[in-house]
Amino acid sequence: MDIMEKRETIEQIDSCNECGFCLDVCQTYEVTQNEAFSPVGRLKTAKNVFQGGELSTEAIDGIYNCIKCARCHVVCPQGIDIVSVVRKAQAELMRQGIGPLENPNRIMAGIQKLDNAFNGDPTKKWDWLPGEFPQRESDTLLYIGCSASFAYPQAAISSYLLLKELGVDFMMLQDESCCGYFYYYMGREDLAREKSEQNVEKFKRHGIKRIITICAGCYHNFKYWYPELLEPLDFEIVHISQLLPALLKERREILKKDGREITYHDPCGLGRLGGIYDEPREALRLCGVNLVEAEHNRELGPCCGALIINNFRDLGAKVAGDFLNKVKTTDIVTSCSFCLFGLNYGNRKTGKDKKIQYLSEVVLDSLKPSSPS
Repeated sequence: MDIMEKRETIEQIDSCNECGFCLDVCQTYEVTQNEAFSPVGRLKTAKNVFQGGELSTEAIDGIYNCIKCARCHVVCPQGIDIVSVVRKAQAELMRQGIGPLENPNRIMAGIQKLDNAFNGDPTKKWDWLPGEFPQRESDTLLYIGCSASFAYPQAAISSYLLLKELGVDFMMLQDESCCGYFYYYMGREDLAREKSEQNVEKFKRHGIKRIITICAGCYHNFKYWYPELLEPLDFEIVHISQLLPALLKERREILKKDGREITYHDPCGLGRLGGIYDEPREALRLCGVNLVEAEHNRELGPCCGALIINNFRDLGAKVAGDFLNKVKTTDIVTSCSFCLFGLNYGNRKTGKDKKIQYLSEVVLDSLKPSSPS
């Protein structure tokens, strides 16, 4: 960060008048009631970071346990981009080697060595496929991502089978690489840029014009962070949920009606940070789902807490568990494979009894078996 950027960031921090609006929506503050773990506290800590002030262990933890969901940004009357400030502070702390870095460094080392963020065996990346790896060329790429490949393969399986059933032409890359989301998230823009350059070169080499993602993190990374790190991309980035309403309307006559009461969870990277709210809901309604909205949804939809589980397991579980506790339905659907990880972790650790599914699972189940040709 150069002197001018640092000065502008501090000016933004100083515009905070501590009105407290952000305290009402910050999930880490809600479950801890600790100001150091609130947007106001994090802004104060960030200013100390940039000015070389004294930092307590608690204050440093407050920078690292921010889930960067941007709910605070939505309600801030001053329009302070608190997530950006926190990310810059985190990057500076990482540069100085300060903070709870053992687990993040282990994950980043794993991405460099194994090319995934879940310490998964690369030779088992495609074990979830219901057959041989599809050797097919197309200018549309189905990008699976780390969490669906190694943690929650039901998102990968259902998305793969659903797109095939709906007649979408796509290819997959047998040497698919991690998108590098965690690098940027943790403030390592150098590693994020290197990974993005490698992936873009690979996509261009295969003639890719459109990328379909199933993880909101991958979507946000490709759509917003890659152009920020590199340049405007030559291919379209879409999330699978954006394709479904039009495809399902063409098959409306064969859709079985699900009939369940289901709450849809808005992933941060897809909803608040991507503006995709209506398409997944429309897809569920076309499948006969009775949508029951959570108390807070759409641009104030709660975060799943997954991205802090590596360092703050109990806090991540509480963030997810608090959301689940407020949901009235037993069934919850999300459209992010990584949110499946966060929500199911919280479901298990806090003793909730929710059924959490990926969007494609519900849609695929609603499609009647194709007639024999």
